[in-house]
Amino acid sequence: MAIAMRLSRGGAKKRPYYRIVVADNRAPRDGKYLEQIGTYNPLLAKDDPARIKLDEDRARHWLSVGAQPSDRVARFLDAAGIMERKARNNPQKAEPGEKAKERAEEKAEKAREAEEAAKAAEAEASEAPAEETPAEEAPAEEATAEEAAAEEAPAEEAGEEKAEG
Repeated sequence: MAIAMRLSRGGAKKRPYYRIVVADNRAPRDGKYLEQIGTYNPLLAKDDPARIKLDEDRARHWLSVGAQPSDRVARFLDAAGIMERKARNNPQKAEPGEKAKERAEEKAEKAREAEEAAKAAEAEASEAPAEETPAEEAPAEEATAEEAAAEEAPAEEAGEEKAEG
């Protein structure tokens, strides 16, 4: 029979309270256990002494018998100085997933295309001052648009006067 030291949840909805128990690892989380060796109240402040209560003698006994603590209970035992917890290292944890990598590649590709388009526009702009004809045509177009607007305005004013009279 494999023995586990783990948390068993109690308390109301959104108000968790845990017992630190020693149980058969096949038993349900909140089900039958061999012995309760402490409590854990996550709602209390981290520096509150009542947050974690642990019977250290019984914890040492169960560890000597071969009980395997869960990760959270191992943290509690490490903090109490009963057992040293091994540091974990998962270098793949920080690595983005496949879809995130694809999105990053698409974003980088769009950025490259935008840079190339900006360089091409810059090259065209450097060639444009050499040819002065396009620069002269632009003000002429603006003048024609202003003239057209000036011609329409008196016609509108005349139409308003007729409607009033």
